[in-house]
Amino acid sequence: MASSPAVPPVAGRSAVRPILALAAAAFGIGTTEFVIMGLLPEVASDLGVSIPQAGHLVSAYALGVVVGAPIVAVATAGLPRKAALLALMLIFLLGNLACALAPSYGLLMLARIATAFAHGAFFGIGAVVARDLVPRERRTQAVSLMFAGLTLANVLGVPFGTALGQALGWRATFWAVVGIGVAALAAIQAFVPGGLPGQRGGILREFRALTRWPVLVPMLVSTLSSVSLFALFTYITPFLTGVTGFSPGAVTGVLFGTGIGLTLGNLAGGRLADRNLPATVLGGFLGVAAALALLAALGPHPVPAVALLVLWSGLAFALVSPLQVWVVEAAREAPNLASTLNQGAFNLGNALGAWLGGTALTLGVGYRFLPLIAAAVALAGLALTLAALRGRAGAAMPQAT
Repeated sequence: MASSPAVPPVAGRSAVRPILALAAAAFGIGTTEFVIMGLLPEVASDLGVSIPQAGHLVSAYALGVVVGAPIVAVATAGLPRKAALLALMLIFLLGNLACALAPSYGLLMLARIATAFAHGAFFGIGAVVARDLVPRERRTQAVSLMFAGLTLANVLGVPFGTALGQALGWRATFWAVVGIGVAALAAIQAFVPGGLPGQRGGILREFRALTRWPVLVPMLVSTLSSVSLFALFTYITPFLTGVTGFSPGAVTGVLFGTGIGLTLGNLAGGRLADRNLPATVLGGFLGVAAALALLAALGPHPVPAVALLVLWSGLAFALVSPLQVWVVEAAREAPNLASTLNQGAFNLGNALGAWLGGTALTLGVGYRFLPLIAAAVALAGLALTLAALRGRAGAAMPQAT
């Protein structure tokens, strides 16, 4: 079956280099996704559009991930996994090169969408490759190490990319991302082993495998986890300034702290899930809901608010790699497709979470109570996970190792 690697799992240092190569690519992809948020004024001024119009470049990227994930998954299904990863990095490079050179807002929008097409499939296939490079008892840790590139993009890539764009112009940031992409492409070519097969069997058969309830449940849970996260995270700056009372300058330091929380939580989630994946997912959702409820109560108080935000961000990202592994294990007949489509599910949750939070604010819900809405969604994820464990979907969920 396609879920079994053509080369035996490797342990120790021999597995570290290929996974770090994948993490380097994840760093570049994460940076190009999020750095545009800090450069909206520069982009708007240079291209002669309003800041809200420039903001559509953010949502267009997310839409490109959601739409592109199944299309690119089908297009790369027959390729060996290393070849697919190299092809996706080439799309990423060309897309960012087009962003750096785009002479107009419309062409920049098209370049962003094209770049996003590589996002879901790269993380999807990369997660399968990382999982297959290590022994079974370390699979989720391997996936979390790859995703650490994404979390570090928020800690390092976005702040430095924003500072670079503000100092030298927004195009300089995209040129820097192109450089990161070249380095990651070379690392993947050098360190990721060949011999890891693509999908086997007809594509229709593989898509049918994804319609099974045990596969759909973890994808839905993944979506709920992202809805919960982005219902608040999208509006974290006005929450901190309007509820907690921070100055705009102080918000940067708080966001750096949440980025540290994301990174540590991601790595801890991988380690805990290899011991007991169901308990990690259940505990993660329960912890997220509790932290958010406390944040709604203590939001006006700076010290506990910051502590809770860092804790919340860590708990939220502790769910990412366990949910990704749950999907792949449930879809053994089509791991590449399932893993890629789950990235689309996460990004769909990003958009839905931003919409949910924005709708609540439009209806008159104050920023202070956004954490309660996010907590309610986390409890829905907890309830669905519990129902899955008691039903047929629970059979496909890896248990304690």
